[in-house]
Amino acid sequence: MAESSFPKGADWARRAERVIPGGLNSFSRYLGEPYGFARSAGAHVWDFDGNRYVDYHAAFGAIVLGHNDPDVDQAVSEALNPVDLIGVGITRPEVEVAELICSVIPSADQMICCTSGSEATFHAVRLSRAVTGRRMIVKVQGGYHGWHDAVARNVISPPDLAYGMDPMSSGILSETLDSTLIAEFNDLTSLEELYSRYPDQIAAVIVEPIPHNVGALLPNPGYLEGLRKATEAQGSLLIFDEVITGFRHALGGWQEISGVTPDLTSFGKAMGNGHPIAGLAGKLEYMQQFNSAGGSVLLAGTFTGHPSSCAAAVATINKLRDAKVFERTAELGQRMRDGLTSIIAELGVPAQVRGYGSVFCLYFIEGDINGYRDLMRNDDTRYRDFHRGMTDRGFLMLPMSLKRNHVSFAHTEEDVDRTLDAAREVLKELIS
Repeated sequence: MAESSFPKGADWARRAERVIPGGLNSFSRYLGEPYGFARSAGAHVWDFDGNRYVDYHAAFGAIVLGHNDPDVDQAVSEALNPVDLIGVGITRPEVEVAELICSVIPSADQMICCTSGSEATFHAVRLSRAVTGRRMIVKVQGGYHGWHDAVARNVISPPDLAYGMDPMSSGILSETLDSTLIAEFNDLTSLEELYSRYPDQIAAVIVEPIPHNVGALLPNPGYLEGLRKATEAQGSLLIFDEVITGFRHALGGWQEISGVTPDLTSFGKAMGNGHPIAGLAGKLEYMQQFNSAGGSVLLAGTFTGHPSSCAAAVATINKLRDAKVFERTAELGQRMRDGLTSIIAELGVPAQVRGYGSVFCLYFIEGDINGYRDLMRNDDTRYRDFHRGMTDRGFLMLPMSLKRNHVSFAHTEEDVDRTLDAAREVLKELIS
């Protein structure tokens, strides 16, 4: 699609730049062309100029059923009819979503609502420090847990900064950054070394069971079990950040699949199929530490538990109770992964396909991939060029290094097959 195909989109982008810093409300939304979108439905989105795209970005994975799912939209509409935002007391959808969460997530005795995954992990970190009386937390290199100060370091780091000090933002106090320690995914020894170096000082280990922020690093057998054993032995809490894995791979998240139960679980994204809602769940003894239950940990927020968002989550989770959703999206995801694997073998591309269920990722790298150290060998330029080429052909993928793609319940076999045809064209161009 040539630049001239985007006259309205370019105009909207210029208007945005005049009133929004950089023209975007999040740095990770930069796409280039197309500049923005005017409509969405099912597996497709349309830009300002009417061009249609098969959407695999899916709002970073939030869209699991498909855009504007009619059942979810109806539930939101019905919720707004009797009650909107009150700001005191409780509403029916808040109770219903909490009951659902506690019935499907293994670690959930109780839950709190919030509006974003970043808020959920913020609460998790603060709660773990209050419960243990300790200052430090551990995250893995490459893991993303939101924008707040405690976790805003060492995400997609360049080789010279990986595992060292690599803050995501200026303006963060050095003592806050120093309180977050960095381990390697799938490497229990790196965690043991931190416990040896900082005895009785680590409040929690926070980890994405699959670090989808850097594509699709799958946990090796025994790794998550090892985290559970180590944290219990050291008196730390284990936090599963299931903001992405939750409600996308299984109703109970990755903890249902792995059988490993954390102390606290953050979730969001697919929970409301695109509506602004997230949450934190955990064991009763920890959740009772919030001051809403008489504890000392602050729980506040006017928009938390908003009736319409909670209604969206109730409708989404109830629809996900039908196993056909997970079966269907996993089948399509496997169809995509198998097809891409066949194409790169056919063309001799030095790459490999990773993913699970509805998620797929094409790394331009050879050899074993276990942790972030291996991902530093990835050909980032070729990776971005592949995604850019796919979007230019009408298949929306974020041209940003180490990002996964998502299949929704609204996608079809024809969508996947057309995507694979386009992928063959793009990969041929890349290797030529």
